[in-house]
Amino acid sequence: MITAENKAKAFSLTQTHKNDVGSPQAQASVLTTRIKEVTEHLKANKHDHMARRGLIQMVSRRKRLLKYLEAKDFEAYKAVVAKLGLRK
Repeated sequence: MITAENKAKAFSLTQTHKNDVGSPQAQASVLTTRIKEVTEHLKANKHDHMARRGLIQMVSRRKRLLKYLEAKDFEAYKAVVAKLGLRK
């Protein structure tokens, strides 16, 4: 589970303004943090299939957000991918 401090840190990476929590950039940033946490959990708990299912859902949601951002604002998309260290 993501803590409030980690969530705030993730938002601060890609916020477009001070109170931005809903933009695709901010949402992708928080999803990336959650994905990293669940990935670490699954390394220790290989048979946790519900967590694996949730991980796949989060990855798919992030993929859709980034696809939307790429179509809408390509420069912002490139910046987010670079900041989050994603392979694209």
